[in-house]
Amino acid sequence: MTTPAPRRGRPGYDLQSLLAVAVELFNERGYDGTSMRDLAGRLGIAKSAIYHHVTGKEELLRLALDRALGGLTAVAGRARALPAPAIERLEYLVRGSVEVLEAESPYVTLLLRVRGNTEVERAALEQRRGVDRFVAELVAEAISDGDIRPGADAMVTARLLFGLVNSIVEWYRPGRQERPQALADAVCALAFEGLRVRRPSRGR
Repeated sequence: MTTPAPRRGRPGYDLQSLLAVAVELFNERGYDGTSMRDLAGRLGIAKSAIYHHVTGKEELLRLALDRALGGLTAVAGRARALPAPAIERLEYLVRGSVEVLEAESPYVTLLLRVRGNTEVERAALEQRRGVDRFVAELVAEAISDGDIRPGADAMVTARLLFGLVNSIVEWYRPGRQERPQALADAVCALAFEGLRVRRPSRGR
């Protein structure tokens, strides 16, 4: 679906700044619990000024979800094309997804909260499921390659892995990391190396 050309609106409120405030409200109150009157009140403008930019609330939701999905599907596309073993492509995908979440945290948070109540939400969920299936394919291939323990369930492993990634939205606050990529490093270390130090057994 193509993004419409930005319409001219009141000075100080371009489409991206309007979208950022809309996403903030959707995350606070839920999409169904947010009205255009609420958005106008938060912006301090008349509702009519918002319609210079978008046709309504549903278009704001679609633009917000497209922004989150655009980053995630782009990472998945690069991981798919990477000339590397499945385990390396899987780690690339996990790392890239964490970085998208850091860069687009409010938008990914919104994406993870949609429940399919509207056509826009259902389309977004179908795109998410496509990424989930790709993750499961990579896990299955890595199991076959001997890089993930035999007997692991590919879909369960994929869901647990991205459950770890997705849980970041519940506590992450931008600007708290000491260096770029620190969060992605921490997630990948936990997911691919584990917590326990493997010590050599001590003979008696």
